[in-house]
Amino acid sequence: MHDFADLCGCEAAFPREEFAIRQAAARAAIAAAGHDALVVTGPETIYWLTGRQTAGYFAFQALILPVEGEPALLVRQLELPGAAANTWLDDIEAYPDGTDPADALAALVRQRGFTHPAMERDGWFVSAALVARIGAALGIDPLPDASGLIGPLRIVKSPAELEAVRAAARYAQAGLAAGLSACRAGTDENAVAAAMLAAATAAGSEAMAMEPLVSSGPRSGLPHMTWRRRRLEPGDAVFLELAGSHARYHAALMRSVWIGPPPAEAQRMMDCALRALDAALAAIRPGHPCSAPHEAAQAVIDAGGYGPAFRKRIGYSMGIAFAPDWGEGSLLSLFTGIDRPIEPGMVFHLPATLRRYGAWTVGASETVIVTAHGAEPLSDLPRALAVR
Repeated sequence: MHDFADLCGCEAAFPREEFAIRQAAARAAIAAAGHDALVVTGPETIYWLTGRQTAGYFAFQALILPVEGEPALLVRQLELPGAAANTWLDDIEAYPDGTDPADALAALVRQRGFTHPAMERDGWFVSAALVARIGAALGIDPLPDASGLIGPLRIVKSPAELEAVRAAARYAQAGLAAGLSACRAGTDENAVAAAMLAAATAAGSEAMAMEPLVSSGPRSGLPHMTWRRRRLEPGDAVFLELAGSHARYHAALMRSVWIGPPPAEAQRMMDCALRALDAALAAIRPGHPCSAPHEAAQAVIDAGGYGPAFRKRIGYSMGIAFAPDWGEGSLLSLFTGIDRPIEPGMVFHLPATLRRYGAWTVGASETVIVTAHGAEPLSDLPRALAVR
């Protein structure tokens, strides 16, 4: 038990009742899988279940969620006051620096009397070596893997979650608009990135799970490049993408810029990318499979002759994110072979990009909420290639 009862919930992102609903759904899934408790290790899942968030999530943390009884959270000693403040939990234990967290977790599981626990083993910060040490400390080998148990419960968002996504989208649009305005010959990528970050933060954004992407000239044709002081010159393409963040919920947005008149081929590619985005958005309908938007976009791109310039999924789920990724693409993608039906309350980011590798990238993206009627884009920023 922690000694910071006076801090309990004072930094919580949502009311206690929101987390109670989520925990109840998770308990049902754990029971159905035949476990008496689940050791949750991913920062996104811990946050979804409890509201626990910190910049110090690089240190091992784990939530023990039982089928019956109250959850118990294990954190590094330094993190204890923050864990009390941003959750509604009564049962929080801490391990001091110099202690093997595997031993601390095993002791906590034994104290709580669980005999058939499973573990979420696919988090960013749980190595195979750590899993092995935890299993050895518990005397359970192999430790049952329940990595895919809770993630699917996060895909359809509650009204409170959708409100957070909408706020994040406002911040993203403010940042993208500032980035577009900052693009001009003679400035550099750092100044554009600074404008994007400043505007998104001033609009309300919290820390983003991934840095904005800003690249110009030939390097704009390389995926996932970001700023490194290059000066913008006439004839340059500029690629801009960022996500806003509200209570750890993210919404992303991407646009393309040309410094001066674009080449005819770049404009043709841009036009094709926008048609593909429109086709994908039109295919987002409740009941349609998640493959449908991708296949609609791919058909447009193939008809334009730009298949080799695409070669990726058209979209992925958005929601809770911690670095290193702002999306929930590991939970659900809009891609070939994904048969899960689209449902109201899902949130997707659709980056429709075409690349001449090592030369330029063009396209645009939208984050959308799925409603009973289709896709609701969360931005009204013009999608056309911006000429500066």
